[in-house]
Amino acid sequence: MSQPGAEPSKAASTAVQQSDNIAHALAGAGGGVLSMVLTYPLITLSTRAQVESKRAHSTTLDAVRRIVQREGISGLYSGLESALFGISVTNFVYYYWYEFTRSVFEKAAIRGGRASKKLTTVESMIAGAIAGSATVLITNPIWVINTRMTARKSEAEETLPGAKKTKASTLSTLMDLLRQEGPKALFAGVLPALILVINPILQYTIFEQLKNVVERRRRMTPKDAFYLGALGKIMATSLTYPYITIKSRAHVASRDGPKESLNGSLKRIIQEEGWKGLYKGIGPKVTQSAITAAFLFAFKDVLYDMMVSARRKGRIAK
Repeated sequence: MSQPGAEPSKAASTAVQQSDNIAHALAGAGGGVLSMVLTYPLITLSTRAQVESKRAHSTTLDAVRRIVQREGISGLYSGLESALFGISVTNFVYYYWYEFTRSVFEKAAIRGGRASKKLTTVESMIAGAIAGSATVLITNPIWVINTRMTARKSEAEETLPGAKKTKASTLSTLMDLLRQEGPKALFAGVLPALILVINPILQYTIFEQLKNVVERRRRMTPKDAFYLGALGKIMATSLTYPYITIKSRAHVASRDGPKESLNGSLKRIIQEEGWKGLYKGIGPKVTQSAITAAFLFAFKDVLYDMMVSARRKGRIAK
């Protein structure tokens, strides 16, 4: 028979954990938005380098000049609105499920009498896999639209001089896609995206294990999070970049184009463009990913601490 007050105590503990999960999710979403705004031009450059496979981009600087000359500075921010919405939803979903899974493992560790409740490497990978898979399925349509918007300028280059150019909004891009290709197009690239769950698995596993090392010596700071986040992302992105390229190509593929398996796409790219085709745009992508991840982890820690502090003040006020 349970002791009096045991159930309310358990319910209170669950409520606190749920609140903490949401705080992490909101902090992750906010950190993602801030970091995205700072690094979005590099996202534009890397996306175009990936999908414009037939056009040689000699250098990143040349790509910047072409975009600015053709579209103005705003061209570097094409699709930003959908990207901000996408990253906020992506990070909210990811961090919520990651923290939820983490809490399950931590409770199991306590019940099992383990010396430390910190996640092991395997537990970090499982938590990342669950969170990443949920995130991909929920947010893939957002990123399809964003990739279409950032890549559409390859067609604009063919416009006759002096012709009026119109900028497509997120809504118009969505409506055009649904009208021309149907709802199924919103899930283009889902399979490579699910495979790419290995990217955040590697990133967060590296981050968590390095974080554990730091916390054995001292308290983790936003500066530590900045550097560890960048390191984890550099390693993860470098290892998974070929599939990042395939996913970007799938997002902009024509509905009339040939349907290929992942292996088929890999072989075709290698045959037509060589091995370097799999790494087109890797320079700006790795740079952008590392900087974005660094700012994300730093901002997230600060925002999370602010929310926890505000929550405590709210309790005291009551």
